Amino acid sequence: MNTFLKILLVAVLLIVAIKLSPVVFVAAVVGLAVAALLGVLGLSLIAALLAVALALVAALAPIWIPVLAIMGVVSLYKKLNDRPQPPVITA
Repeated sequence: MNTFLKILLVAVLLIVAIKLSPVVFVAAVVGLAVAALLGVLGLSLIAALLAVALALVAALAPIWIPVLAIMGVVSLYKKLNDRPQPPVITA
């Protein structure tokens, strides 16, 4: 391709890009606004789910705290009784 045609093509593309730049700018601003809105909604949704999880944990505390205590005592008892035997040395 001729150098003159390359320069002409670049000039035409530059003019098209300059003419379309306001459209691209508006699309970018709208996309940013939508992303910000979705981010705020997502954060509030996460906060609401964490609040529900915290309420569930607090409501079930009378059940799971004693269960954890019993599991801890049982595992401690098993560790005390399952001591490894000393190795047998044979001659």
